[in-house]
Amino acid sequence: MPGMDLGIDLGTSRVTIYASGRGIVLREPSVIAVDSDTGRMIACGREAYAMLGRTPGSIEAVQPLHKGVISDYEYAEQMLRHFVRRVCAYKILKPRAAASVPASVTEVEQRSVIEAVRAAGARRVVLIEESMAAAIGAGLDVAAPRGSMVADIGGGTTDVAVMSLKGVAASLSVRVGGDDLDEAIIRYLHNKYNHVVGRLTAEQVKMRIGCALEQEDDPSMPVKGRNAVTGLPCVQQVRSSEIREAIREPLEQMVAAIQQVMEKTPP
Repeated sequence: MPGMDLGIDLGTSRVTIYASGRGIVLREPSVIAVDSDTGRMIACGREAYAMLGRTPGSIEAVQPLHKGVISDYEYAEQMLRHFVRRVCAYKILKPRAAASVPASVTEVEQRSVIEAVRAAGARRVVLIEESMAAAIGAGLDVAAPRGSMVADIGGGTTDVAVMSLKGVAASLSVRVGGDDLDEAIIRYLHNKYNHVVGRLTAEQVKMRIGCALEQEDDPSMPVKGRNAVTGLPCVQQVRSSEIREAIREPLEQMVAAIQQVMEKTPP
């Protein structure tokens, strides 16, 4: 039985795996739940993601990637091995893999990704910049003699690049992404309303009423949480305009990265 070629996007928030001839075969949160005493994996992906902030003392929910790079090698390897085995079940020959990395990663961080993917079951690993992978995935003609810009906003990083003739004319990777928007919402609700929410709730708020630009209707939603003073469960009504204010700073950093790349791009 022939081997399989995989494209692996190791994101801070989620792992996506593409298999040749099959398309996207896996898209799971980059979370692993482990036994705090033994380090043994208990759950992975969506099941582990649901445990974030809700686990008992004997179980720890860990995100082994931070700001686009591996921050906990052992747990990242366990998570990747689980995902690769799911995708390559019943395959005799180990797969080849192309893994995406931010443009800003160091050589040490690059080696860490290669070693983790190999340990997970790949026989050969090559790396590709996230911005180039995003451009190809979006259907941009990166071989054309004209500039094509892509801004890839991930959970931990934002990669901006201008591609032309199969090369990168200008690029910049900043370590701010969707997770920073979630954290900004958490801080805002705590500071303004003494309303404590977790990552999952903050992400839901961002997805439902988060907006970078002012909206005429200014929609709102009830947000369940806990009062920081009394410790009691409560519900706070929050408007889109408030979330826009909450996420303004990290959004401005993303916009600044795009402007810098445009300024560096040759005419």
